[in-house]
Amino acid sequence: MPASFGILGGTFDPPHAGHVAAAVAAWRQLGLDEVKVIPAGLAPLRAVPPLASSEHRLAMAKLAFAPCPWARVDDREVRRTGVCWSVDTARDLAAEFPEARRVWIIGADQLARLDRWKEIDTLGRLVEFAVLSRDGLPVAAPATIAGFIRLTVLKESPCASPRPRFGPRWPRANQPETACPMRSAPTSKNTHSTNPDHACP
Repeated sequence: MPASFGILGGTFDPPHAGHVAAAVAAWRQLGLDEVKVIPAGLAPLRAVPPLASSEHRLAMAKLAFAPCPWARVDDREVRRTGVCWSVDTARDLAAEFPEARRVWIIGADQLARLDRWKEIDTLGRLVEFAVLSRDGLPVAAPATIAGFIRLTVLKESPCASPRPRFGPRWPRANQPETACPMRSAPTSKNTHSTNPDHACP
């Protein structure tokens, strides 16, 4: 049972290197035991429905994160009927792992509208948040929620910079799994090696 884990949600339509970069940064910088990658079923804040089916998006996520031994693709939301609210997933995970540190990994665009998430006050009690800062740009939570969410700003990893979108038309060298530290291993409890030989495949 993990003592700490990240939660990376999204439609993954398709998964891309930015998703992998965020997972790598959180796993490495926060010393997480694992990152749970959770493709959404019916996402409430998405303007248009995904092009790919839930099954295909789940399969693409498994392919994208396959080289990352610390990543766990979780199908709980694609199996859920109706709208998938993050707070419901957080409740499930808190019930399963009540003693674990739980960190929800988001992008700066999601942080900007985090105050629109359902029951954000409850969600803020169930999880911490980690946001990936692109190019060192400052990020900040909306003022209405900044006082009660726990937020860590992650630095973009030089070995996990964004690459083209995942898909069969891209050469293998450009697919996002090349951003994943395939040989990384913890050097001590809750820390991960930053040796370049371990950080990059």
